[in-house]
Amino acid sequence: MALFGRSRKTSASTPLDGVDTVLADLDGVVYAGSGALPFAVDSLNRAAEGRRLGYITNNASRTDANVAAHLRELGLDATAPEDIVTSPQAAVRLLRTRIAPGATILVVGGEGLVAEVEKGGYVVTRSADDDPAAVLQGFSPAIAWTDLAEAAFALKLPEDEGGIPWIATNTDWTIPQARGIAPGNGTLVSAVHTAIGRLATVAGKPEPPIFHEAVARFRAQSPLFIGDRLDTDIAGAQAAGIPSAVVLTGVDRPKHLLAAPPTSRPQYILEDLRELFEPYPSTVTDGVTTQVRDAIVRIDGPALQLVQAGDRPIDLVRAGAAAVWNSGRAIFGFTVQEELYADPFFRP
Repeated sequence: MALFGRSRKTSASTPLDGVDTVLADLDGVVYAGSGALPFAVDSLNRAAEGRRLGYITNNASRTDANVAAHLRELGLDATAPEDIVTSPQAAVRLLRTRIAPGATILVVGGEGLVAEVEKGGYVVTRSADDDPAAVLQGFSPAIAWTDLAEAAFALKLPEDEGGIPWIATNTDWTIPQARGIAPGNGTLVSAVHTAIGRLATVAGKPEPPIFHEAVARFRAQSPLFIGDRLDTDIAGAQAAGIPSAVVLTGVDRPKHLLAAPPTSRPQYILEDLRELFEPYPSTVTDGVTTQVRDAIVRIDGPALQLVQAGDRPIDLVRAGAAAVWNSGRAIFGFTVQEELYADPFFRP
């Protein structure tokens, strides 16, 4: 059940109408690598006028203070560490429910995770020989094979056979970088899983606790979450009952939207963050033909067909996604014209 009800939008409404708190992902929404994405900074500064603005990130490589400083350098006004909700924070909160402070924890990750573990009152080690009480794993570009091996050594016994807990900050398979899409923490967690045959408990997106922490911290009554990934950002917001928007400046592309399962479908599909302030177009459908502004698609038996492309490629994506989603059929039940998942949009 949704925690935050939103009235049905008309063609005159923008995604920000009625929103008191904007919660944004970082990688793929605000920046790729160290550089800001097009239109992101100006749009978020504008969104913060009269609203609370906070950030939810699965990236565990930096502290909240470092992230806030980076955002200020990019031009995001008055960003403070308390505006950043991180997966290491969620991981340490989860750790406290399993292991009392004072214990030694094997950390696989960077400064952001180490700082939160120490802030939580735990002792950090990098070696399985130190008899750690748990393993916490998060992303860092400096993680080596030796780090993954230490985690595997510490986790060799299943937890139901006397082994220790294993908590992952997140399992994002990829992470946007300035040069393209690179392996994320999920890839590294999977390497350990393959070695030991155990599954980690996940603290960050798409699990609801990190969203609940953000809602409580910012006292949100009518939040909107913005992300670039369906499997973590949008699925997590939906699980937490928060309306969401996906923006095509990061990982997921039009073909992923057409194939999105019911658990990962956003309320809004945006080309970039400027569209937060534009009237969001209504979708008109009779069950066969679906139209968004002047973009029209049609379902003809097993075929999803382009009738009219329209003036804006983003409207064609919206129409195609709505047609599939409203059909009650999964994408593999259709043959899809290539034009319906064309990708003329910005990619990091």
